Amino acid sequence: MLGFFKKSKSDSTPSKSPPHPQTAVSRPGLFKRLREKLNRGDSWLTYDLANLLPGGRIDETVLEELEMRLITADVGVETTEKILADLRGKVARQELGDLDALIAALRTSLLDILQPRARPLKIDADLAPFAILVVGVNGAGKTTTIGKLAHHFKAQGMKVILAAGDTFRAAAVEQLQAWGRRNDVTVIAQSTGADPAAVAFDAMQAAQARGFDVLLADTAGRLHTQSNLMDELRKVKRVMGRIDAGAPHEILLVLDASQGQNALQQARLFNAALGVTGIVLTKLDGTAKGGIVFAIASELDIPIRYIGIGEAAEDFAEFDAPAFVDAVLKKD
Repeated sequence: MLGFFKKSKSDSTPSKSPPHPQTAVSRPGLFKRLREKLNRGDSWLTYDLANLLPGGRIDETVLEELEMRLITADVGVETTEKILADLRGKVARQELGDLDALIAALRTSLLDILQPRARPLKIDADLAPFAILVVGVNGAGKTTTIGKLAHHFKAQGMKVILAAGDTFRAAAVEQLQAWGRRNDVTVIAQSTGADPAAVAFDAMQAAQARGFDVLLADTAGRLHTQSNLMDELRKVKRVMGRIDAGAPHEILLVLDASQGQNALQQARLFNAALGVTGIVLTKLDGTAKGGIVFAIASELDIPIRYIGIGEAAEDFAEFDAPAFVDAVLKKD
């Protein structure tokens, strides 16, 4: 039925290569660096709360200040209300005697939100090639995320193939090909303007025929043509399913965390259209707060798979809920 699709090619020369990974010994751990980014000084969430404690007591004034800080940090009104309801209940039961008790209770509340959503992506070898469709708006970091995932999976001994499905941006194809060369992985591509579903189809066929473990498929992200974009993505999803009825096995949504509540709205749209199965939060180094992570985890029942805080391959890791909460609270 799809025999009219053109053969793929992957011989374009990129104008810019992705950054070379730096050695792990030259940089502190990712979550330590995240803590430094989120808290340029003291913790935005708990800094100076002690000065608000009348006689060392936790009262409504303290809770209202905490509420304001959560809302202004993109945690969102609904999620903030959940957190404060829990804390107010503890205050009413006189369970919070001092600031340390308040922060400990806050940490528990934040973890209760994030921990159920912190589920790393597991590649099922029985489904090989395990097909991952990567979606998100332009500028969220999809192509860079794919490059980092290719590095991540290859480091685990997997054979990886990439599909350059963002065919409307020549730079996206070139960038993906650069990541392919850097990681020494195959990239399936066609000319600019080609049908993205054709690229996905060719990549699925190649992955099956050549025994690849993981296929990572890039997609376009032109949100200003929202209905057309979603139709296009649904078509790509259907075409992948013609090769393997279970494909794509993961629909991974890449969100720019610095976009705040806009990122949450994007998650709603993509989830409604495609049924997102995992989230990657990028550019956490570009936000002073990171509160949107809690809003997304609270509102959407979607696993948070990975986070990114920079361009290099090691600026990327599986999402660790306790480490993230401690970064927000500036706990060592």
